[in-house]
Amino acid sequence: MLPRREPPLSQVLSSGDPSYSFEFFPPKDDAGERALWAAIRELEPLQPTFVSVTYGAGGSTRARTVRVTEGIAAHTTLRPVGHLTCIGHSRTELRSIIGQYADAGVANVLALRGDPPGGPGAPWSRHPQGLDHAVELVEMTCSLGDFCVGVAAFPDKHPEAVDRDADARVLAAKARAGARFAVTQLFFHADDYFELVDRAARFGCDIPVIPGIMPITNLSQVARFAALSGSVVPATVVARLEPVQDDPAAVRAVGVEIATELCDRLLAGGAPGLHFYTLNRSKATREIYANLAVGVT
Repeated sequence: MLPRREPPLSQVLSSGDPSYSFEFFPPKDDAGERALWAAIRELEPLQPTFVSVTYGAGGSTRARTVRVTEGIAAHTTLRPVGHLTCIGHSRTELRSIIGQYADAGVANVLALRGDPPGGPGAPWSRHPQGLDHAVELVEMTCSLGDFCVGVAAFPDKHPEAVDRDADARVLAAKARAGARFAVTQLFFHADDYFELVDRAARFGCDIPVIPGIMPITNLSQVARFAALSGSVVPATVVARLEPVQDDPAAVRAVGVEIATELCDRLLAGGAPGLHFYTLNRSKATREIYANLAVGVT
């Protein structure tokens, strides 16, 4: 099958219509991969703007992530965005992965530095023949073809940033390097997102910044993901979930309610779309999507 060719994601994002996208976590084994494909097929009818599959910790699932992304391009109607991180990769390996994406017709790439392999708070250590910063990865990707490159943004500030202004300067630098859109880490207050966009604009960054939304289906799990991105689950959110924490169905229902409220505020305030961290499950994401009345039946 020939690689599918389609308009670059930046062109779609500039249309003025809100984008809706889904992110999946990398499967660790064959059973996980089957579950992932089930979630992909369940969400495909929603016709999202794009979907992506992340790397595992320390780039541990690179081969499976790339293979699944290639499969999405070849065997679904979805537009895949290929993940790419500096973690554990030499420049030669990074060029090879970018080439794999290009060969599969994947023209959109999310270029990330990645989290330190040692976890939150651990010092960053680059590959001896690798890259130190996402800006360098953006430059490399843009130099190797006509890719639409996205980057990460941090409403709650990157854990290693001195302050929020410094963080916004980094986002602006990634835009100058060639990034054409950004996706934020998870967050819980809409004002944090809008303040990030305003700060970045002051430093000359005008690319679309898509808010990243993680439906809360398990409080401790979301707290772990928040810690990885330098965030915390606010006390106001915990207070709504603690009374039902022993009832998984009730936790999901309250989590969907909280996420829907956040999404409504973001869209009303002019956010260019929503990016859902699905946790490889479709039900909560579908419920939020339906609550937003964006076309689900």
